[in-house]
Amino acid sequence: MFHNISLKTRILLILGLLVSITAAGAIISISQMYVMDRYMNKFLETDLLAIQASQELENALVMQKGNVTYYFQDGDPAWLDELQKHDTSFETWLRQARQFAETKKERDILKEIDSQYLYYSKSRDDVVNLYKEGKVQEGYELHKNARNQFFRIIGSCREYKTAYLERTYDVQESLRERAGLISALAISGLVMVLFLGIVLAYILLNQVLGPIRRLAVYYDERKSLGIEGNEVKALSQSFENLVHDVDLTRTKLELSQEHLVQAEKWALVGKLAAGLAHSVRNPLTSVKMRLFSLERTLKLTASQKEDLEVISEEISHIDTIAGNFLEFSRPPKLKTHKISPSDSVDMAIQLLKHRLESYDVKVDLIRDVRLPEIQADPDQLKEVFVNLIVNACEAMVNGGRIVIRENKEFLEQKGTVLVIEMKDDGPGIPVSIQDKLFQPFFSTKEEGTGLGLSIVQRIIEEHGGWVELESLEGKGALFRIKLPVSGDVAWEKY
Repeated sequence: MFHNISLKTRILLILGLLVSITAAGAIISISQMYVMDRYMNKFLETDLLAIQASQELENALVMQKGNVTYYFQDGDPAWLDELQKHDTSFETWLRQARQFAETKKERDILKEIDSQYLYYSKSRDDVVNLYKEGKVQEGYELHKNARNQFFRIIGSCREYKTAYLERTYDVQESLRERAGLISALAISGLVMVLFLGIVLAYILLNQVLGPIRRLAVYYDERKSLGIEGNEVKALSQSFENLVHDVDLTRTKLELSQEHLVQAEKWALVGKLAAGLAHSVRNPLTSVKMRLFSLERTLKLTASQKEDLEVISEEISHIDTIAGNFLEFSRPPKLKTHKISPSDSVDMAIQLLKHRLESYDVKVDLIRDVRLPEIQADPDQLKEVFVNLIVNACEAMVNGGRIVIRENKEFLEQKGTVLVIEMKDDGPGIPVSIQDKLFQPFFSTKEEGTGLGLSIVQRIIEEHGGWVELESLEGKGALFRIKLPVSGDVAWEKY
């Protein structure tokens, strides 16, 4: 039945019993101490005086007898004065004895002493008077009779003293019994407290601290807590680690949810890409063939040939974009070889030469030396720079300047990386949307698809690099691309 009670109830029950036993023991001890203190005060204030009164009664009688005897021997009147003093003393102590008498027996003995003393005092006075008159023989005879009365009173005084001592012994026995009861209760309470303490210790060790320690060890069994013997601290540390893991898991879950949303968007793009491929790529192929035919049959000037080449390249570019849409739902397959990212930058600028002129945008390329070669896909990198340049041109509606800067830097955890910065003079990007800027289908343009920067980020990440954005509204935007020199596409993503 005890096992059916909850752990909390068991602990509270045992603690309640311990507190109750302790409180009961304290109350009993205090009450008994009060009773014993009361008896002790009574003994000191009353009983000792009663015993003294019984003893003084006997002393006063003995002294009276002595005084009469001494007066009989030498006739000195001084003995009669002493006799009067002791007679007064006897009366005084007899009155006090009556005040201390509590039982009927004690009161009856005192009445008998009082009655006997009246006869004794009269006989004593008669003896003294006979001695004064010179009737020594008659006084002596009467003196023997008074002596017998004296011994009867002495016997009564001693009987009173004995009765009082018996009452004192009864009180002493009662106190002894109370002390024995208190001792028995104290021993019983001590045994119960020890038993309950053992039960409580067992519950705490086996049902509280034991599970806590097992939980802490189970959670961190492959680590060294360094707090042997402190189960609560171990659990506290484990709980802190658990909270940290929960926070980390929640963060990963949120990221997973974001990725899931993106995956749903990629799936939608995949469905749209199939129709787009049939609707766009076939006409583009026909246009390319007609352009090739015109280039062979017509006599074109150098400028016209250059225009046809640009048109052909743009059509190829559109065809590539359509292919990207078609394969957007699955990771791109990089065709990497040793190239310098500077080549891709140059190709993007050359490809967009006429578009830059149409937007009235100037490009400043700051390059001390060409960037070293890395393992990369030149077409994919060119796609990145084309997207960024086109976005910058569209942002600067009244023309402007794009500054492209190439350099290298060393990061402690990443090693040497190649850095390509692209800064424009546009209106900048509000801070409120910067976190969403690289999400698929997020666009601030009315006719935009929202895929440009998503493609940029994915291509750079597939090359093992990452994209950074710095922008303040009204002060342009700066996109910083960082690529590892090692060219390891499996490099940890930023």
